[in-house]
Amino acid sequence: MSKAERYITGILSDVAGVEVGGTRPWDISVRDKRTYGRVLTRGTLGLGESYMDGWWDAENIDQFIHRLLVSDIKARIPVDVALWGSMAKAALLNLQRLRVFEVAEKHYDAGNDLYRAMLDKRMVYSCGYWPEAANLDEAQEHKFDLICRKAGLEPGMRILDIGSGWGGFLKFAAENYGVEAVGVTISKEQYNLSREICAGLPIDIRLEDYQALGGQFDRVISIGMFEHVGYKNYRRYMQKVHDLLADDGLFILHTIGGNHTVNHGDPWSEKYIFPNGMLPSQQQLSSASEGLFIMEDWHNFGADYDRTLMEWHRNFEAAWPELAPHYNERFYRMWRYYLLSFAATFRARKIQLWQVVYSKQGVVGGYRSVR
Repeated sequence: MSKAERYITGILSDVAGVEVGGTRPWDISVRDKRTYGRVLTRGTLGLGESYMDGWWDAENIDQFIHRLLVSDIKARIPVDVALWGSMAKAALLNLQRLRVFEVAEKHYDAGNDLYRAMLDKRMVYSCGYWPEAANLDEAQEHKFDLICRKAGLEPGMRILDIGSGWGGFLKFAAENYGVEAVGVTISKEQYNLSREICAGLPIDIRLEDYQALGGQFDRVISIGMFEHVGYKNYRRYMQKVHDLLADDGLFILHTIGGNHTVNHGDPWSEKYIFPNGMLPSQQQLSSASEGLFIMEDWHNFGADYDRTLMEWHRNFEAAWPELAPHYNERFYRMWRYYLLSFAATFRARKIQLWQVVYSKQGVVGGYRSVR
């Protein structure tokens, strides 16, 4: 047994309650012993890549990852070369602006067939709102209605959706609240399909970077896009929204957030899922918005993302026989690892889902929180 194997199996057993070769759902089987050295030197990147390569497996990946997170195994990995590289790259470069379209090309353009199979009927790729929902379709519809009520939408308002995805929110808002809307996306696949989905409604879908936008809007909405902005651009983003928003308007920001202030993303996620992605902290959002906006409401329902991701995983697994001819086995392992590891991370409350309501000058008489 190598030193790396002895060390990793020891902390898995003693700290996380995970046995290599065990029979519980969260125990793992290791098929290639190179896994140990890879994890010891490359942390989360090594763990994820080893799974993608078929070097290890577990009956329930989400339960295994959850145990690693709640026991803080990561802190016991003494050398994480991949993390150092991620930190250095983020400090030296501004890849979110240098490579604006990269995340769309590598992730959101992966294939509309994949997202149609995985998501709800509205193709909503963000956290559902589950308190009174019985299924994924209801959870996403309830989330959309929650945002509309927080924004106080009224017929005739002109709204902007930054990062409008497949147009689900704009279609819902136009049909149920009578608004006119502009949506922007940097994904060609999302642009083409959302134009079909929103056809016949007063909705203008544009394929462009949000920084190119002009005009003024009664409400600005951003759902699951801020994670791609990058810490060097948070202030610039807030300034752009401020310029686009009417003086008496509201800005609703729906974003995943981190518990700690960092300048980088997770190395595995950055490489394979969300290039150049990183999560803002409470401090970073507050600093970026200070002097531009008044924070009227801050709502955290991050625990709901666990259930959302598990529903996406269930749909993905059920659809895989039809999807398989268009992808490959390594993609399958990558995608299921993504869904299950993210579910575990939300379950462990290591990351959150925030909806923040901002005004430019303060709502006259006070803003009434909506849940």
